[in-house]
Amino acid sequence: MPNRIAHFEIHADDLERAAKFYREVFDWKIDKWTGPDIEYWMVMTGKQDEPGGINGGLLKRPGTRPAEGTCNNAYVCTAVVENYGTIHDKILAAGGKVAMDKFAIKGMAWQGYYLDTEGNTFGIHQADPSAI
Repeated sequence: MPNRIAHFEIHADDLERAAKFYREVFDWKIDKWTGPDIEYWMVMTGKQDEPGGINGGLLKRPGTRPAEGTCNNAYVCTAVVENYGTIHDKILAAGGKVAMDKFAIKGMAWQGYYLDTEGNTFGIHQADPSAI
């Protein structure tokens, strides 16, 4: 069996701001959890009984924020969305920025990349067999 990604983590300078961003854009359930040595926010991206997908967490960035325009220094997670335009608008309204404009994956989907309020790159993906 291949090794699957089972959890993701998003590093943030401001955990409240990052949680607000992802709640507004993707309607994720994000709850603060304080462990013995670390402040950590649990991120639930869907219902427990839904197949596929992964959940994750938000934590305080342990180093300096990547400079704008630098390449990625971690995995980029992509969220599947039903309506690219609606989510694009939500991202911008919540303080996100376009990192790479929407493009077609011919015959499959629309894809694009954004920066969240913490400078992290993430993608959105809308299935569409007519994408050209």
